[in-house]
Amino acid sequence: MNAPGKFLNPSDAAKQLGVSVKALRLYEERGLVTPMRTAAGWRAFGPHEMERAAEVVALRALGFSLTQVQRVLAGDSHGLEQALAAHQTALETQRQQIAQTVENVRKLRDELAHGRAPTIGELAHLQAPAQLFAAFDLPWPWGGERFELRTVKPLNYIVGPLFSGKTKLAKRIAETLPNAAFIGLDRTHAELDAGDALRARVDQALAWLIDDGATRTDALIALLAALESDGLDALVVDMIEQGLDEPTQHALIAHLRRRGANARPVFATTRSCAILDLASVGANEAIILCPANHSPPAHVTPHPGAPGYEAVATCLASPDVRARTQGVIAVRGAELARR
Repeated sequence: MNAPGKFLNPSDAAKQLGVSVKALRLYEERGLVTPMRTAAGWRAFGPHEMERAAEVVALRALGFSLTQVQRVLAGDSHGLEQALAAHQTALETQRQQIAQTVENVRKLRDELAHGRAPTIGELAHLQAPAQLFAAFDLPWPWGGERFELRTVKPLNYIVGPLFSGKTKLAKRIAETLPNAAFIGLDRTHAELDAGDALRARVDQALAWLIDDGATRTDALIALLAALESDGLDALVVDMIEQGLDEPTQHALIAHLRRRGANARPVFATTRSCAILDLASVGANEAIILCPANHSPPAHVTPHPGAPGYEAVATCLASPDVRARTQGVIAVRGAELARR
C-alpha cells in the first residue's frame, strides 16, 4: 500500500489537477475515476487515481465528451476517428493563424528596416485576429451603465444567479452584434423547412450527437438548426440546456467545442455544470458573469482564485438539480413579473 502522504483529499487532488472539485466529482459520478476510501469513509486519491484523473483531464482538453472519454478509457475506439479529425481541423486552423501572424511580423520588420515604424493598431493586432466588438448601454437592472464586449470567442457563456439579468444581457448582445439571432426558451424546429441543405447538415450533426449519447428531442433539433443555418454572424441562446438531459448536454458542448477557432460565435446563458465545466474551458471560450448585486457584468477567467471564479462556480448546478427546480423558477418568475 502507498504511503499515506501520497494520498490527497478531493480538494487537494482537484487543485493539483487544475480542475474544480465539482468537475472531479462529476468524473467520479460517470465512473471515469474511482477514489479510494479511508477507514473513516473519506474519499482519497492516490498515485493511480491521480494518474487516471489526469488522463481524463487531458482527454477533456482535447474536446472529447464524457462519453468519448469513457470509450477511450475502456479501449473502445468507436467514434475516435471523428473526434481526432475535428481536433486536427482545429489545430490546422490555429497553424494557419500563426502562419499569418508570422507573415504580418515579417512585413512589419521589412517596413521598419525601410524607415516606416508600425502603428499601435498594427502592433496590437499581431497577437490575435480581429474580433467582433460591441459597446452598449446596459438594460435594467444595471441602470444604463456602459458595457464593452471586447473579447468574443467562438463559445461564450453568460452566467449568474437567478434574476441577475442574464437573459436581458443576452438579448442586448443579440440586438447589438451585427447579424445576430436570439434563440429563446420556446424552441421548435420549424427552421428545418428552410431547405434540404440545412436538413442534411442538421441530420449529420444530430447523428454525431446521438452516437455520443445525446437524446433526439425537438429542443436539440432546434438548436442544431440554428447552429447550422446560413446567414448569421452570431447566435445567442437563452438557457442552452433547456429541454436537454445530461448526456445530451455533454454531447452538445463537445460538439460546440469541435467547431474550431474560426467558428461563428455562440453566446449561451447557462446554469448547468454539464454545459459549463470549469475544468474544461479552453482558449476559444469566455465566461461573462452577471453578479447577484447587479454590478456590471464582467469577464471571468476559469482559474480557481481568479476574481469572480467562485461566484461562477456557485451559480452552476448539475442537470438533475436544474430539472427539479425548473418549474419552481418559472412560477416564481411569473409572480415577480405580475408585481
